[in-house]
Amino acid sequence: MGNRQVTQSHYGAPDVLEVREVPRPVAKHNEVLIQVKAVSVTLADCAFRQADPFVTRLFNGFLRPRKLVLGSDIGGVVAAVGRDVTRFAVGDAVFGSIGSALGGCADYVCLAEDAAVVRRPEGLDAGDAAGLSYAYLTAMPFLRDAAQLKQGDRVLINGASSSIGVIAVQLAVHFGAEVTAVCSARHAGLIRSLGATHVIDRHAVNFTTAQNAYDVIFDVVGKSSFRRCKAALRQGGIYLTTVPSPATFWHMLSTRKSARRAQVMLTGLRPALDKHKDLLQLVALVQSGAVRPVSDRCYLLAQVAAAHAYVEAGLKSGAVVVEMA
Repeated sequence: MGNRQVTQSHYGAPDVLEVREVPRPVAKHNEVLIQVKAVSVTLADCAFRQADPFVTRLFNGFLRPRKLVLGSDIGGVVAAVGRDVTRFAVGDAVFGSIGSALGGCADYVCLAEDAAVVRRPEGLDAGDAAGLSYAYLTAMPFLRDAAQLKQGDRVLINGASSSIGVIAVQLAVHFGAEVTAVCSARHAGLIRSLGATHVIDRHAVNFTTAQNAYDVIFDVVGKSSFRRCKAALRQGGIYLTTVPSPATFWHMLSTRKSARRAQVMLTGLRPALDKHKDLLQLVALVQSGAVRPVSDRCYLLAQVAAAHAYVEAGLKSGAVVVEMA
């Protein structure tokens, strides 16, 4: 019984990825075996693949990767359950996050019953679910916990057409914020349809030149900096970025009690229980229509290197997934 995996033996460009076949894993007494139907390909995957930024080597090895199989967020079907499992049954359609252990870009993965995995709501396919999981589990902690976003706040989202950005826009609207989105002009119609009040063409306008304009600046693609954005923040405002760097950590520590603050979060390292609770909330948001998936492209497993290259190009609008079928 085979199990295809996408592996890498060293850091580098997308062509370091290769598909190999290994034995299918067997669920332990407290585990579920998930047949993966789709896995999201994200900038985080690209960062781990090429060890850029350098901080990724702290988690995955300085000279060569310790985690040979990438992929964190998956959609699939429960193929088998351990004898002590009660939460899931064979045939359940599920989705969720493997977390920092990675390994999702494979036909089958084993996860603990209490992992960050939940049943998929009716009408949500495996690919859309995989893309939603990654983007939501990143965006929600930033906006809800770090920014404590509330009704009437003015929030700017840089990289609004990215996989995280399209969900961040919808969540900010759900919280009652006035959203200004920064993206390419070709994605403006999509972003307005998600609820953004203002859309800035990133090629035509430098949003950092604004003065005292925003309560929150959320850079979901890590292309700006707190220093450049500080003047655009209102008193008490906060700058958020998904991309860790020494400068960002320094600003986070040095501005904790300042009128304008910076913060970065390693959302992938959150406890599985917290992620599980958030995924249940995501299901409710999807069912209510407050959040909808936005997918750009689906690739076959043999095209995984092309999927990585496309994500790195920065042209996508929404999620990119690899389908295992």
